[in-house]
Amino acid sequence: MLQAAAAISLAGALAACGDTPPPFKGSDITGTKLGKTLALTDMNGQPRTLNDFAGKVAVVFFGFTQCPDVCPTALAELTQVMQMLGPDADRVQVLLVTVDPERDSPEVLKEYVTSFDPRFLALTGTPEQIKQAAGAFKAYYAKVPTKDGGYTMDHTAAFYLIDGKGESRVLANSNLGAEGLAHDIKLLLDQKPN
Repeated sequence: MLQAAAAISLAGALAACGDTPPPFKGSDITGTKLGKTLALTDMNGQPRTLNDFAGKVAVVFFGFTQCPDVCPTALAELTQVMQMLGPDADRVQVLLVTVDPERDSPEVLKEYVTSFDPRFLALTGTPEQIKQAAGAFKAYYAKVPTKDGGYTMDHTAAFYLIDGKGESRVLANSNLGAEGLAHDIKLLLDQKPN
């Protein structure tokens, strides 16, 4: 009897909270405030924070231009997502944050991301600024030496979806697929502002 009463009061409390949370395909990270302190410079030399993309859904991805597989695959998938969204794609901003500022000059970044979609932006900064940005998203990256004396980068391969109010809402791993990403972006685009 007590369990039934508790269930009814819990259901009432949940109903009082308003709409149920949207059924994202990715992991719901609402309330985590990931990325709030992002402050970098875009490939055109303009300082950027998430506030610059208010009213749009931002898709943040950490990567680097010399990445052999994960990054070009991810950006190709985001290109497909933008095509799937049609006119709504103009309300989405894809942001590649480089984890390799040593080699990824603004010119290199611009040529790289715009080859996938001219609307994509790349963000860079000093090594310390990149470290802070990754920390704000709890994203991992590390330089890994290669046999030829060079290096590559290990990094988190996930998409962070930020709503039009600058709040992190969805963490989508790299195997969610274009349809799942488009689904979650549409949910965020369709949300009514409070």
